[in-house]
Order: sequence, then C-alpha cells, then structure tokens
Amino acid sequence: MSSRSPIRVHNIIVAALLNAVSTLDTSFSPNLTISRLKRHKFTLYDSVYAFHIIHAVFWLIIMREPTFPLKLVIPVLYTIALLIPFTSQFFLPASPIFAWVLAYFSSRYIPTAYRPTISVSVLPTLESVLYGGNISDILTRFTHPVLDIVAWLPYGTIHFVAPFLVAAALWLFGPKRSLQFWASVFGYMNLIGVWCQIIFPCSAPWYELIYGLTPANYSMPGSPGGLARIDALFHSNVYTTQFSHAPVVFGAFPSLHAGHATLEALVMSHFFPSVTPYVWTYTSILYWATMYLTHHYLIDVVGGACLATACFYFFLPTRSLARPSAAVRNKYEQYGLEDALQRVATSIDSLEEDEQDDQLSTRLNGVGPFSKQPHGHRHSESTAPLISAEGRGEDGY
Repeated sequence: MSSRSPIRVHNIIVAALLNAVSTLDTSFSPNLTISRLKRHKFTLYDSVYAFHIIHAVFWLIIMREPTFPLKLVIPVLYTIALLIPFTSQFFLPASPIFAWVLAYFSSRYIPTAYRPTISVSVLPTLESVLYGGNISDILTRFTHPVLDIVAWLPYGTIHFVAPFLVAAALWLFGPKRSLQFWASVFGYMNLIGVWCQIIFPCSAPWYELIYGLTPANYSMPGSPGGLARIDALFHSNVYTTQFSHAPVVFGAFPSLHAGHATLEALVMSHFFPSVTPYVWTYTSILYWATMYLTHHYLIDVVGGACLATACFYFFLPTRSLARPSAAVRNKYEQYGLEDALQRVATSIDSLEEDEQDDQLSTRLNGVGPFSKQPHGHRHSESTAPLISAEGRGEDGY
C-alpha cells in the first residue's frame, strides 16, 4: 500500500487539476462579457470598482516611468483582459492585488514635499515600552551562517512563492469561491499595508545600526540588512540591489512579510486543518527571521500579524461556506462538493483499476505468482474540498 501512495497522491492531483481546468471559461469573445455585463444586477458592493478606477487613475497620474503616453498601455491592456472571458475570470478577482502592486511600485514618485516626516525613534521606543526591551536588537547580536540560511529561506525565497502555492491549493482543493476570497483578502491586506507605510513611514532596525537615530530623508537608499550576508555567502548582489532600489524604503510598519505568513497560515489552517502545525511553524520562523535579518522590529511583526488577522475575518465569506436553510449538514453538503467528489473519486478508481489490471496481466504472464489484489477504495479526505463545476460559475474558479 505504501509503495502505491505516491501514485495515489499523483492521481488525486491530476484528477483535481482536470476537474479545475474543466470549469474554466475558454471563450475569447468580448461580446460574451458585454452581454453578461448588461444582464448583471448592480449592487452597492459593485461600487468597489469605482474605488479601483479612482485609485488606478491617481497612481497613473503620479507615475513617471513609463512616461506618457506609454503608461496608457497599462489601462488599455487591463481593459482588454477584462473584456475577454478567458482572462477576465483571473484579472477581475485579482483587481485588489493589481491595485496593491500599482501603489507599491508607484509610491516612489510621490513628491517629497507631500510626504510625511520619517520616524526613526517611534518603533524602537514602542518596542522597549511595550515589551520591556529591544527584542529585535537582542535577536541580532549573535549571527551564524546556519542561522542566516534558516532565516533566508522563509524571508527571501518562500515568501515570494507561498502566495502562489496557497492560490494553487485553493484552486484545486478549496471550496467554491475560496480562490476569489484569497485574491481579495491578500490584495486588500497588502494595499492597506502599503498605504500605512506611505502615511506613517518608519525606519527599520538596519537604519538604526547604520545611522543611529539621526533624521532620515527620502533620498537615502535602502539596505539588505542581514541579507547582505546571504549575498556574500553566494557571491552575488541580488538582495543588495533589490533593497537598495526598493520603492518603499521606510516601510517597516507594518511588516507585510509577517502579514503574508500570518494570512497564509490562517487561510491554509481554515480550509486544510491537517496542515495547521506546518504552516504555523513556517510563520513562527518567518517572524524570527524578520527581526534576525534587521528588517523589522517586534512591533512591526505584531502589527503585520494583526492586520492579516483583521483582514482574514473581515473578508471571510461565512455565508458562502454554509447554507443557512440547513440545520445540520456534513462537510461535503456544506460546501456543495458531492458532484465534484464523486467525479474525482471515479477518476481515481479508474486510474487505480487500470494499474491493478496491468499488475494482474504481468503476473498471469509468468512474472510472479497469481494473486488477486483487492481494489477497494477509501476516499481520501484531501479530495473533499474540490470545487464543483457549477459552484465556480462564470468566475472560472
């Protein structure tokens, strides 16, 4: 049984992928989108798209690279992506994420005259007052190449990949509209975080180590902090270049690294409880890494975690996760997964039966003694949260 477990996992993933792909809208006709828009009954919630339009126009006006009229290509391409059904099923739900990316990379073009004064002492003072000492400073007093690697992996690599892994897990195995929920909560959390960093700019611990508590200005370059040791270890300048030209140099509070990890842990433990110990272990290590690498104070980590938690529970669509008309339902009925589960189970059974037929044929040909193998199948719990085709609807997931 254990020798077939990797094949079984592979079969589950393949069946889930085929089921997810089968629900995608493959039309490239803008007329279909226009007709859907005409039939759409607008609600108060749709006013959020007016916010996105105003927000995008604001940053496009401020943006200096690319220059006018080249920067008009951005809204033109985005509009085309929204008109084509195949691409709109991804781009429309991801609007909060694009809003965050636009704000983050365009914030460097805000005129200095309109920017707030950079705080260099508020965060270390708050940390000492609230926690009885500069915890982040204590964590940086002893460094070692092994600790550098342990901190670098979650902070400098996994951090950038984890949101896509969460999205893939929700698309393949999450309940209906869970991927849309992830796009909204992830995008808005980052957007709120970036605006906090713009309105309340604060220096990170690396600034205190280099410049002390002398006043900062927006012409100062960023620093890779402890990640400079990683550049030295691998004989590269990737992180030095990346952080020296960061759009938001004084964005210590809140820590969006901590926010990302906290949100990923909350989402994964909510939809996939079996991975709870692993995702929170990763999150705890990342908390430590942000301070060990001198990129954040403890107060920044707490702020990022609180922001992620608040956004998670604010955007969590409880109405779509349970049917209020039902008194008691099992988890399959609750998420409307009966049909999807049956299709995946049938696909897995078919794949396993084909495998067993091959084994039986091999034995009958004299390779081994004939012995009939049972091919009973117990449905794996990991297949339970698969999205049904009718549940995904026009959103594509």
